[in-house]
Amino acid sequence: MSFADIETIRSPTGAALATRFSPATSPGKAIVQISHGLAEHSLRYSRFAQHLNKHGFHVYAHDHRGHGYTKAEGAPLGRFAEREGMHLVLDDVDAINATARARHPGLPLVLFGHSMGGLIGLNYVLGFQTKVDAAAIWNANFSAGLAGRLAQGILRAERMFLGSDVPSMLLPKLTFQTWERGIKDARTPFDWLSRDPDEVDAYVADPLCGWDASVSMWRDVFGFTFAGADDTALAGVRRDLPFNLVGGGEDPATAKGSAVTDLGKRMQRLGFTEVTTKVYADTRHEGLNEINRDVIMSDFTDWALRVVQKQAQKPTLNLEPL
Repeated sequence: MSFADIETIRSPTGAALATRFSPATSPGKAIVQISHGLAEHSLRYSRFAQHLNKHGFHVYAHDHRGHGYTKAEGAPLGRFAEREGMHLVLDDVDAINATARARHPGLPLVLFGHSMGGLIGLNYVLGFQTKVDAAAIWNANFSAGLAGRLAQGILRAERMFLGSDVPSMLLPKLTFQTWERGIKDARTPFDWLSRDPDEVDAYVADPLCGWDASVSMWRDVFGFTFAGADDTALAGVRRDLPFNLVGGGEDPATAKGSAVTDLGKRMQRLGFTEVTTKVYADTRHEGLNEINRDVIMSDFTDWALRVVQKQAQKPTLNLEPL
């Protein structure tokens, strides 16, 4: 089966999850489950999946509700749900996790999340840690602080006057458009994603990318942000769970990677013992689509293989609570 092919997996939430799977081309060592970012979709991870397949990883990725080809009631393009969007998104991620683990029993699972997908990934760990053997949280900003609280206030006002089911008028100006202005001599509004013009042009030309999210989706995104920023929530996660935190030194969405290093320092302060943090110099938001992507993918694979080998030495994986 090619990663380009779509399989529909039914979630307990009622969503028909557009899911892509590509098997390892060498003996399977582990599973990588991908959680994509805001205003994009799973097919954009095809090159990464093929790279992982060559190194013994089965790869699963689905389009989140409100994205790509996934269909869910009350979730047109740009909206997770009419209500309870955060919980529904996490339950969808869990449905893919359950499918992957059932098809490859005994193999460790690495959850990989980019940007919004990283926000979702860490929140999934908070609620479902027994189902994850390692987590890669890339280009995710949990350091929203006062600016994030201000954005939440703006979204409450927009919800009151505009309705949650319409695109936010102000959040794109505070996020994408602000990040665009941080790139010198930008050709397009999305040059903040990558220095590779072909990758940027492909994103711009893709009708399933770059759209404006609804007020409710932005509210859910900030909900994920502040839930992941809560030390109390992280306190319940086992301290030896391996984390791979990656950012770009020229990524305006994470304050040039400082939000990534802040997360790493915070986790170490809380006692996590298996945290690997790296910010790649000169790299923008999408490391997997950057001009140095081969190095970035190779580094991730090296980390994942080390984690898998270490996990394989344990007597039991993914123990469920009694």
